[in-house]
Amino acid sequence: MTPTIVLVHGAFAESSSWNDVAERLVDEGHQVIAYANPLRSVAGDAAGLTELVRSIDGPVVLVGHSYGGAVITNVPADAGEIVGLVYVAAFALEAGESAADASGSVPGGTLGETLRPVPLPDGAVDFYIQQDKYHAQFCADVPPRQAQLMAITQRPIAEAALGEGSGEAPLWKTVPSWFVFGELDRNIPAGAHRAMAERAESRRTVEIAGASHVVGVSYPAETAELILEAVHVHAGSART
Repeated sequence: MTPTIVLVHGAFAESSSWNDVAERLVDEGHQVIAYANPLRSVAGDAAGLTELVRSIDGPVVLVGHSYGGAVITNVPADAGEIVGLVYVAAFALEAGESAADASGSVPGGTLGETLRPVPLPDGAVDFYIQQDKYHAQFCADVPPRQAQLMAITQRPIAEAALGEGSGEAPLWKTVPSWFVFGELDRNIPAGAHRAMAERAESRRTVEIAGASHVVGVSYPAETAELILEAVHVHAGSART
């Protein structure tokens, strides 16, 4: 059975950010689901994704962008037949490590200075990227008009989610992984991506010269190709 591909968006984006990637995957005949990531807490967001995975018959490939990588990392191995993980400019966290820890592990990240905090009624805080800084920070390699619309439709993330430690059993320790990221990622520096990919023993790591944090938007063909590689590796092993 061909794997179902589940796409998980990250902070400051929403499910339609996967549209160009999803179109290519569907054109290749694959079942695709974009999980509406709540962006509230790593454990809670992963619990919701876990229930979605449990509802799927057959193999599953999980794909996470940015904070979405932290979420797929925290799906338990027994949630379903999970055969591959694809990290798209995403966090592949170690147990106890937070997104803030990983992005700050090497120099080059500039996200903090672009954030706009918005207090919530329960005393928590949501973070947005300031709209006038969104293009340069998040998606410098997409056209200005597209960046403007992405800034308008961005989903905020809870401050607490960025500082929350990852769970004790990272899924990449038991499931094969693939990584793609941009050389000029300003949210998660390229050096942090390289370190996470090496730690996870990535099957293949693609660093795109000049690309921003949104490689799935600016380089959808390359992103889809890597996802399809994860799918095809499973298909090949299933036939042997």
